[in-house]
Amino acid sequence: MGADPMLDCVNEDLLPIGRFARLTRLSVKRLRHYAETGLLLPAWIDPDTGYRYYRADQARDALAIGLLRSLDVPLAAIGPVLSGGERAGEVLSRVGADLEAELDRRRRTLATLRRVLSEGLPAADVVTVTEPPQRVWLARGVAPRPEDIGKVTTELVATLVPPGMPPPAGPLTGLFPADIGESVPITLARPESWDGEPPPRTEPGVLPGGVFACATHIGPYQHVSLTAHALFAWCATRGHQGTGPVREVYLSDPAVTEPGRLITRIMIELEDT
Repeated sequence: MGADPMLDCVNEDLLPIGRFARLTRLSVKRLRHYAETGLLLPAWIDPDTGYRYYRADQARDALAIGLLRSLDVPLAAIGPVLSGGERAGEVLSRVGADLEAELDRRRRTLATLRRVLSEGLPAADVVTVTEPPQRVWLARGVAPRPEDIGKVTTELVATLVPPGMPPPAGPLTGLFPADIGESVPITLARPESWDGEPPPRTEPGVLPGGVFACATHIGPYQHVSLTAHALFAWCATRGHQGTGPVREVYLSDPAVTEPGRLITRIMIELEDT
């Protein structure tokens, strides 16, 4: 068997993975991972020993990968960035937008934590109410991540109350799953007679009636989860089993109401009453 021509160049042009790792300030484990994902392939792998070797000019890409990872750029986005061109700017802009959204989510979380620190664990005055079935127009959407719930809800509100359409016959109601997963299905309901012209991209439906545990939240929508927590605690301590989605009935218009004075009724249907 003839000698591998690459073998003659190992000592001159190629660097073993350990030395390359030290040169680029990346661990051997990370370099192996980047090779597995196809992001940074070794220049040559010894077929007998499996040792990996890199060219010195690959250090620029390796250092760029380390920098981008330190900036929280996902691995899947790094390849297009290294390739350059217009797509690199688009990818980095999208990553920046995601970081801004995460920063906003962290700010909201911090504000909620500060409220808990100042006021203690949430409590709420809970009453039981009987609601009749209600005919509504429905708009549906899915938040791909929990932090997108507010954005998707706002879009659904715009769908149900488009410009130029008369105001709804009553407050809008949001329907949310009790257990929030990675993606969140959201339904918004607009009470209305079906005899009228429906808003575009909506469908007729009925909000079921029943007996509900109900608490009133006063304040920003970002703190609604605190009142919902208190409502769940009230149900659990009394042995009540909630069923169906959590309802949020929006009694205030956020366009003309300060966030601290927004009124939202939180409702959970009681299965065992």
